[in-house]
Amino acid sequence: MVCNGDVPSLDEPLKKVLGGNTAKVMAEHLDLHTVGDLLHHYPRRYAERGELTRLADLPLDEHVTVVARIADARVHTFNRGRGQRLEVTLTDGSGRLQLVFFGRGVHGNKAKLLPGRRGMFAGKVGVFNRKLQLAHPEYKLLDDDTGQETVEKFANELLPLYPACKQLESWNIEQAVDTVLTSMEATGWSGLTDPLPPSMREQRGLVPLPDALLKVHRPRTKADIAAARDRLKWDEAFVLQVALARRRAAEAELPAVARRPVADGLLDAFDARLPFTLTDGQQRVTQEVFADLGTEHPMHRLLQGEVGSGKTLVALRAMLAVVDAGGQAALLAPTEVLAQQHHRSVTGLMGDLAEGGLLGGAEHGTKVVLLTGSMGAAARRQALLDLATGEAGIVIGTHALIEDKVQFHDLGLVVVDEQHRFGVEQRDALRSKGKQPPHLLVMTATPIPRTVAMTVFGDLETSVLDQLPAGRSPIASHVVPAADKPHFLARTWERVREEAEAGHQAYVVCPRIGDEDEPGAGGAAAGGADPEAAGADGGQDPDKRPPLAVLDLARELAGGPLGTLRVEPLHGRMAPEAKEEVMRRFAAGEVDVLVATTVIEVGVDVPNATVMVIMDADRFGVSQLHQLRGRVGRGAAAGLCLLVTEMPEAAAARARLEAVAGTLDGFELSRIDLEQRREGDVLGQAQSGVRSSLRMLSVIDDEDVIAAARREATAIVADDPGLTHAPELRTALDALVDKEREEYLDKG
Repeated sequence: MVCNGDVPSLDEPLKKVLGGNTAKVMAEHLDLHTVGDLLHHYPRRYAERGELTRLADLPLDEHVTVVARIADARVHTFNRGRGQRLEVTLTDGSGRLQLVFFGRGVHGNKAKLLPGRRGMFAGKVGVFNRKLQLAHPEYKLLDDDTGQETVEKFANELLPLYPACKQLESWNIEQAVDTVLTSMEATGWSGLTDPLPPSMREQRGLVPLPDALLKVHRPRTKADIAAARDRLKWDEAFVLQVALARRRAAEAELPAVARRPVADGLLDAFDARLPFTLTDGQQRVTQEVFADLGTEHPMHRLLQGEVGSGKTLVALRAMLAVVDAGGQAALLAPTEVLAQQHHRSVTGLMGDLAEGGLLGGAEHGTKVVLLTGSMGAAARRQALLDLATGEAGIVIGTHALIEDKVQFHDLGLVVVDEQHRFGVEQRDALRSKGKQPPHLLVMTATPIPRTVAMTVFGDLETSVLDQLPAGRSPIASHVVPAADKPHFLARTWERVREEAEAGHQAYVVCPRIGDEDEPGAGGAAAGGADPEAAGADGGQDPDKRPPLAVLDLARELAGGPLGTLRVEPLHGRMAPEAKEEVMRRFAAGEVDVLVATTVIEVGVDVPNATVMVIMDADRFGVSQLHQLRGRVGRGAAAGLCLLVTEMPEAAAARARLEAVAGTLDGFELSRIDLEQRREGDVLGQAQSGVRSSLRMLSVIDDEDVIAAARREATAIVADDPGLTHAPELRTALDALVDKEREEYLDKG
């Protein structure tokens, strides 16, 4: 590892500052390319060598530091002479301790660790052959005149441990960081720009940026680490919130057609037919949405709420208001099953109001068309014509809506359902079809913690539906430990039969389709388990059997415990018309048990279904389990959700399932889910292809920091949208969020 002697700036390539091989490994395996990348590659934790401990008092499995004299040092061979180990025996007069080194550590340490030498030795105490042992300890040999102060300094030093890889250990990274820090210090940090105005730094009691970087990488005390983290967390939160505030400000400047509700129009006719009263939450959120639609800049609103809270009804009323105002509305759904379900629900709610221009259609009606990739050519041509002429006021579809040949007469509102399943390009491609930017309503049934809403969806105004409509029934949830208590699984199928005999229906969900003869057939795209959900507790046991499959289990149930019931499979590889027919028959009560993948996760609404059995439930994420559970209890009868697992009671996955069974509060579960999944890239790594800029800030724990940064950023951007009076902040923003990434911040 070398340094070329030049003054490194943060965007200096590492290969110019470090040895070429080290820089190559950092780029390929740690995604570190520049000096700034390396300086912001913070230690994941700090090891303490520990206070000095007598050999007679060594605690097992703890890190210790001892001062002792070497009594003996010998090299032993093993594995028929192919391996060597160095065993060193220490003594301090109170007891004895063995050190052991293997491989390349044998010969170099043998030359230093000579009998009679005194030193400090630090490591974790283990035991082997009934002897206490330190394996590959750190050490520092002492002269006989070394003072106690030096000994204590070594013992209490904080050791940074970096996120590393097989090709580059933590101490190699520490050495590289030290090389860069030394160069930066030697030049007075001339290559570093501090993004914070001095007044803000002083007001918040934050240390200067050079001090923060030194303290985080070379801490002398725990107070140094705390001060560094406070500063670096604020930088990340503040710069991100400035980017989001600028995005909100830019969106507010775009022109849009105001779509104000019209009296005695389609919306009023629809409301007059509703057989129920809107909840207070639905009325409140509707007013927020209508207020946005009435402005001459595009609405950007996130509508989140519990499963079954009535988001689709709010979105439909917004679409009807836009149609009344002369525009068209498009609802983008992630799957054909969900698009078809939305189409059935909307046309069912609207009745003849959804048959505008057709014989028997209502006076105020409009056409509601479905557009999916698998539609027949004639139906597709008619749908495209209805959109282009404006005959259809509402279109519900999948990615097919985004295709170039799809043209709108006057697109006024885009509703995106389950936004997290779409890339930004797809959403923006649909919005670009308006004559002017259309209004945007993003819906998610996955409750989002406030901190995530302020980061991932920080450029959107947020509405929350946290009140379930009257008539929703309670859902009881239980974990079924199939491996520990197989009779519980037998009882599961008994419960399904009992519900069917009472006239109700059931879902059985599996992670996999089965009979996979295509690559990726069981993945999320095919309606399988969310690939992030499997192994959410750190990975599945490689010796564990494959996940249960829909096709296999459907045959097994139909020929066994549910042989008297009408059992049908449903999955993403089925032809669209076959899926539609199965869902139609299930909704009509002609199927008792639907064995499906997560293709039924959202949007499916069959009030007569009362039981949800999730097989291999440990392979799904918390939010996904909550979504699936929301498919039952949608009518007058109580719902039952059974989470079947073979994981042992002590496994982390079981704790996750118990958490789901223990609460119906989606916001609490979303927090658990976030903690267990780890935060990932809140800037949207899967969508933008760039790695996270949040290395110190925790969207789980740092709500106060994020909220304060949002207030400060909003105020600064309001006063100075172009940041002309804050050039350092503009520079930092360019470094953190380049033009491409800033566009991706519009993840909502």
